[in-house]
This record gives sequence, C-alpha cells and structure tokens, in this order.
Amino acid sequence: MLKRTPFHSRVEPLCVSYDWRRWAGYVVASKYELTHDREYAAIRNAAALIDVSPLFKYMVTGRDAARFLDRLMTRDIANCPAGRVLYAVWCDERGQVIEDGTVTRLAEDSFRVTAAEPNLRWFLDNVGHLDVDIRDVSAEMAALAVQGPRAREVLLRVTDPAVASLKYFRAMEATMAGRPVSISRTGYTGDLGYEIWLAAEDAPLIWDTLMVAGQDFGLLPAGMLALDIARIEAGLLLIDVDYTPANKAFIDAQKSSPYELGLGWAVDLARPGYFIGRRALEAEKQRGSEWQFVGLQVDWDTLEQTYARLKLPPQVPSTAWRMSVPLYTRPGREAGYATSGCFSPLLKRYIVLASVYTRHAAPGTQLEMEITVQHMRRRVAAQVVETPFFNPLRKRK
Repeated sequence: MLKRTPFHSRVEPLCVSYDWRRWAGYVVASKYELTHDREYAAIRNAAALIDVSPLFKYMVTGRDAARFLDRLMTRDIANCPAGRVLYAVWCDERGQVIEDGTVTRLAEDSFRVTAAEPNLRWFLDNVGHLDVDIRDVSAEMAALAVQGPRAREVLLRVTDPAVASLKYFRAMEATMAGRPVSISRTGYTGDLGYEIWLAAEDAPLIWDTLMVAGQDFGLLPAGMLALDIARIEAGLLLIDVDYTPANKAFIDAQKSSPYELGLGWAVDLARPGYFIGRRALEAEKQRGSEWQFVGLQVDWDTLEQTYARLKLPPQVPSTAWRMSVPLYTRPGREAGYATSGCFSPLLKRYIVLASVYTRHAAPGTQLEMEITVQHMRRRVAAQVVETPFFNPLRKRK
C-alpha cells in the first residue's frame, strides 16, 4: 500500500485532476489542475509549493561524522563549514555513481544527507570503526520546496527576516508559525528557491501558513509534471532516468562516472586522503571519459518539415518525457542516446538531455534524434548546446 506524505491531508483536496503517481513508496500529485500549465508558470513567474517529503533523509552525527562523509563522498566534506549545503556524489570503488544528493552541515558533528533512493545499507556498510551514528529520519521529517522568483517574499511574510540574506546553498534554523524549521536555499527547479525541513507533525500547519502568506504573490501548489519541465530546463539529472545507479546496474555499460554525468566539478581530487572511488576517478581524469552528459536543442525547421511531409502540423510533447531515444551523427552512425526532453514553455524550444560519446559532445555538434511521426520512426536535426538551458541570475543572487 502506498504511503501518504505528511502534507497529504492538504494536497488531496487540492488535486482536482486526481492525477497521482508513486515516488519512493509515497503517493504524490502529478498535477493539481487538469493541466500543469499554471503550476509551471507559478514556478517561473511567481512562487510554487512542492511537496518533496518522499526524499530519503538521514541524520549523520558523532565525533567522526565529518570523517565518515569525507570517505563516502567525492566532495571535501571535512572543510565544509556549519550552515553550508553541498551537492554531493557518492561512488563505488570503481568510481561509478551510486547516487547524488545534498549534504548539509548543521553543526560540527551533525549533518543531514538527502537522496532520492534508499542508501542506509550502503552508509552502514562503510562505517567501519568510526564513531558515527546514522539515522533514517525520512518518515519523521517532512520537506517542502518553495520555488520561484517570489519565493523569498513569501517566506519573509512568515519567518525570520534573516532569510532575505540567506545565500545560495546555505542553510539556517528558524521558526514558522511558532514551530522550529530548517531552511536551505536549495531546490530542483533551477530558479530562486528554498526547501523547508520540518517535523512531520507540523506539516499541515506549515502548509496552511505558506498558502495564506502566498496569496498576494501568486503562490500555487505544483506537482511532478511541472517540476519535471523545470528541472530539465535547469539541466538537472534524475536518477533512474538520466543515469542508472551503479548498485542497480546489471552490466558495466549501464554505469556512469561523475565525469560522464557532467559532475566532474563535484569530484575534489585536490584534497588529501582516501575516498571511495578515488583511484578510479584519478585514472579516468587522466585518460579522459568515454561519455559526456550534454544538452540538445531540436531544430524546429527539420521537425516542421518532417511532419509537413505527411501533411501534419508539427507536434511537440505537452509534458516531459523520460525514455532512452537513439541519437546519430549525420552519416547515420550511433552517437549516444537522449534520456529526458520537453518543450520549454519559457524558452519556446524543444530541449533534451542526453549522453553522447565524448567526440560528439562539443557545443555546436550536429546530431539527429529519433522521433515517431504517424507510427513511423523518423529523424530530426538536433544541436549540442551548453546546459543549463535556463539559468537566471536570481537563482544565486
């Protein structure tokens, strides 16, 4: 039986579409209204409230907490100051990505780690003799994302004024409606945004407080369909879609290193000491990677011409798609595969995330992508472009 998030009593009556989906054993709204258009618009033009409670959440504490995470992650956790959030990757010994997530240093010996998949066993298997306690608090802690250009204004109505100066990828303790919360300036939309971490029993009160405060700023609840478009525009990876975690792969070809996923910036080889996968990543850094994660922009003219040959108007997906789609070079040789794509309502472009052989990864490279037109497979031109597709200054400012 699917579980309900701590916000379910509030989101259920708002979900007039009855469009639900599974996420980590929970039921969450795909969209609240009959279409996701207004929810997406709220993310990009106003503010959106997104229930992200199904994320797995772990508290890592103890004298050796920093030392433990330093061994586990590719980032320099030991030198991360309190109040800082790090986007982190953890790998197996062969340097293949198990998962990506965030690490928030709450105090000298206290960290919060978030992930999309269960990782408790992997964490415990690597504790060894270190003095560290790892606790899965996923069910005890609710999480709510407030995203969009007016997200800061919404929060200033209900919490500490210090949130106005909270920097990108920083965290702070605060109160909201008289309840303690932790606020991080993070999110999965590539826009100005915050995530609120709170006790599960306080979820309905915090939801109501934010909904009332957001009335003057166009705040709307947003579901997974709107979020998926936003994260593709932001060039953000989705586990089990854009990459297969190493611990779930059947063959080596299904695995990816941080360098192949465009996450080389999150691998700190300059820091001293051992971390899991270091030797393999050092070797890959020296020889180069076989694959690269890139953005593609589908050429509108060839898309239109492909449909016109069958006397059809051009069609683009109304929601984001998640599947493996073959890519080719112009002579027709395999170049890689697309993993996610959507038509961006904001950019007015058909954009795609893809993994390609490194020799085809340079911006400007011309490729072809398969599409289906009138039940038949066709190819349309697509150009490699830099990601993120959308990167507003307000996200970091």
